[in-house]
This record gives sequence, structure tokens and C-alpha cells, in this order.
Amino acid sequence: MKYFTLIVLLSLFSCGNKEDILLPKASTTIVKNVADLSPIYIFFRTKGKDTLAEVNRKNSIISTNWILNVDKRLPLRLAIPEIMKLQQKKREDKAHKNEKAENYYSYADTIGKNLAFIPFTNVYYKLEKPIGTIIFFNKNNEILIENQVFKKEKLKDLINNVLPKDVATTFLFRFDKDLSFESYIQNKIFIESLKVEMKSNQEFIY
Repeated sequence: MKYFTLIVLLSLFSCGNKEDILLPKASTTIVKNVADLSPIYIFFRTKGKDTLAEVNRKNSIISTNWILNVDKRLPLRLAIPEIMKLQQKKREDKAHKNEKAENYYSYADTIGKNLAFIPFTNVYYKLEKPIGTIIFFNKNNEILIENQVFKKEKLKDLINNVLPKDVATTFLFRFDKDLSFESYIQNKIFIESLKVEMKSNQEFIY
């Protein structure tokens, strides 16, 4: 239990200074083990009344799997732009590129009592309102389609069993820019539970 507490409150010693990150929590593990990795940290900072996202990627190596440890308190409007910069740097570095290297977010599995990971290598973020049929995860932790609220199990049944696959795969995912990073990870895990592969690999933060 003490080990798990350290995971949730991920205490880090960076350049001789002790720094804390509160990891997102969820009740299942998508990926349990990642080898050949480089940790990257995105800290929750405050300056006066402002909240800031501060990135530490000093130990990152382009050719390795990147583990992004993002503080769960950060809103997406602050976290995602920094993540986009990291993605761009890795994608554009042709000299050290490793096609097998993936990007993962870390989180704490509260049931398995272990550190867990969820991949996002192929996600392309857009900071704009999407056009199309949208599954919208709002800041109140509700899921909406065409302004109708859906519970997760009902939406899962709709996507997996009710709609034709050629229709179900055309949905676009939008996340409220003020959604916390913890809620985002929990919603990402829910998306992983859907049995269809969406045609678009874009996620819209707006």
C-alpha cells in the first residue's frame, strides 16, 4: 500500500530537487509494462492566480518509448498544447527516429494497485471545434451526442451493438478544454473499451 501511495503522489527527484506530481487514477490497466522508456513530467504550477503547466523532458531520448507523467489537476487547455509540442518534436526528428517507439500517458490503477499506461502515439490533437458527428466529453463529466446526454454503458451499447460499423466509426471525439487531465484519462480508457476503430485519429480540444 505504501508503494501504491508513492505511485499516486509520484514524488520525483529532479536535479536534486524533490517535486510531486498527482497522477490520474482509474480502475483498470490498459498497459502494465513498458521497457526502454524515457520519462517526461508535466507539473501543475501556480503563479499568483494563474495555473501553469511546466514541462521537464531533460531525460527524454527520441528513440525510446516516452512516458508522459501529467499532473491530474491540469486542465486540457494547458496540458495539451505542451503535449503537442512534444509530439511534434519526436515526429520531426528523423535522425533518431525509431518506428517502434511509442508514447504513453501514465496513471495509477486503483484496483490493481499498480502504475499503468495508455498509448497515444497516433493521436493528433486539434485545438478547434470539430465538424461532424461528435461524441463530446464536457467539463461536468457528461457525454453528449447532439446535445443528448448518454451514460457510458448506453453509449457503449450504441457504438458496439446498435449502429452499423460504417456509421459508428465516423464519430469524432471532442473534449472540453477545461476538463481535468484525470477525467481525460478516464474517458480515454472508456474509449479503449469500445470495440470499433474510429476512422479519424484526431481528438479535438475546444
